[in-house]
Amino acid sequence: MQKVTITDAILVSNYIKGDESALEVLITRHKQRIYSFIYSKVFDRDIAEDIFQDTFIKVIRTLKRGKYNEEGKFLPWVMRIAHNLVIDHFRKNNRMPKFDNSGDFDIFSVISDTSLNAEKVMVKEQVESDVRRLIDELPEDQKEVLVMRMYNDMSFKEISERTGVSINTALGRMRYALINMRKVIEKHNIVLTN
Repeated sequence: MQKVTITDAILVSNYIKGDESALEVLITRHKQRIYSFIYSKVFDRDIAEDIFQDTFIKVIRTLKRGKYNEEGKFLPWVMRIAHNLVIDHFRKNNRMPKFDNSGDFDIFSVISDTSLNAEKVMVKEQVESDVRRLIDELPEDQKEVLVMRMYNDMSFKEISERTGVSINTALGRMRYALINMRKVIEKHNIVLTN
């Protein structure tokens, strides 16, 4: 028997019509991606959780007011809300994001200057965009492990438990993800520095 996946558009429509459980399905479906995106900007679990919740409060209010225009773009719309709330967070705290250079993989800590001028902000955003595109090119299993490790700061034991594979398999997927990213970087002469 084939499992039928209900589209985001139908779930949004059902939620607007009063089906509260439809929103729960949408949140569950996209939580990992949205939370990872927010965490990759703020590097703080509590702040990321707050922004994630604020994102969905805004989503709920917009849907309840009937202000959402359905174009089959629910996730990009939610990501834009999350992105704006991250920017608001940094404006409120009058600082730009910090990058932790833990030595694990320097591609993710390309900028450590917290007093970024406009040019550096643009370069940093471009680098982050390039890194996200590189990650999106990875096979799904490698991408999943890399995001859990780099953006969610999960141990390989936690990754193993979450994904249902052995720790060695998780380590192997991470290793291949990094190798594949390096290959793409070299092949396309991508520069990931400020």
